[in-house]
Amino acid sequence: MRKLKIGIIGCGNISSIYMENCPKFPHLELVACADLDVQRAQLQAEKFGIPNAYSVEELLSDPEIELVINLTIPKAHASVSIQALEAGKHVYTEKPLAVTREEGKRILETAKKHNLLVGSAPDTFLGAGIQTAIHLIEQGEIGIPIGASAFMIGRGHEHWHPDPAFYYDIGGGPMFDMGPYYLTALVALLGPIKRISGSARISYQERTILSAPKAGTKMKVSIPTHISGVIDFASGVIGSITTSFDAFGGSTLPPIEIYGSEGTLLVPDPNTFDGPVKLRKRDEQEFKEVPLAYGYNDNNRGLGVADMAKAILEGGNYRANSELAYHVLEAMYGFQDSSDSDKHYIMESTCERPESLSLERKNS
Repeated sequence: MRKLKIGIIGCGNISSIYMENCPKFPHLELVACADLDVQRAQLQAEKFGIPNAYSVEELLSDPEIELVINLTIPKAHASVSIQALEAGKHVYTEKPLAVTREEGKRILETAKKHNLLVGSAPDTFLGAGIQTAIHLIEQGEIGIPIGASAFMIGRGHEHWHPDPAFYYDIGGGPMFDMGPYYLTALVALLGPIKRISGSARISYQERTILSAPKAGTKMKVSIPTHISGVIDFASGVIGSITTSFDAFGGSTLPPIEIYGSEGTLLVPDPNTFDGPVKLRKRDEQEFKEVPLAYGYNDNNRGLGVADMAKAILEGGNYRANSELAYHVLEAMYGFQDSSDSDKHYIMESTCERPESLSLERKNS
């Protein structure tokens, strides 16, 4: 298999792990990076041995680059992805796909117009932990799935992030920041969503940054910071989810649980690639940890890029695809729409449940 030449746009915090991981995949060749701050791009290129540090325009005009990894801030995801597609390049973007459904649709339409592929993080559902959980469900270890619950309960990013304001703007909040991990994992485990009901609130209209270098700065909050909802899956499974930046005292709730006719499955944190995975069968007295059946149990961000690149080079499907990403984007807005309208939100989109990895890839 030949190598696919890749460029990264956006050289902020998340870029380092992509730059570290891309060379680990034999069919990826990271040849350039770019940022609005060219000096930042130059520093990352030097640190990770990337041949070219470009401006955004230079990267998009380089004819050798076939795929762009878009690591810009969420509000720029759509504009940068569309620019890259218009330049004739496939795109893989950090989550979320876009910050509005209209922008998400425009990305998909532009990709279709140019016969290009779009992929999107998160790809953590391809890690050893969630893939092992999927395998257990597929093997009937919990019987018929009936219900699910998911919890992402935290105290907000102003406690640690150096510049957290965008987490409280449109495209931020716990649902848009962390919801993609949880909803993508749930769809990978249980299939697409049919309808949603939700309640959402902004608990504090203003928050204070507590971390350096902007400690003491006040931030206006423009996005709900506590959201709870019920998810009706097309399969008949009923799930619930709560995401919050308002739990200043913390939480002990599990990330994801799946309830079946023959047992309960504890699914690991969907923001990681690792375990543990725990299973309790109908007649057992306690949960037992299940050995991970797959590889990719480190921080393998970029695995979705590698899977997508293989589809570009060889044909076939890829898992962290645009239909899945848009379905998750629509669902995140569905909770807010339901809360605002006092009625169920009926999903317009659907997607295929991503194909699970083959066990042969355990030691990849």
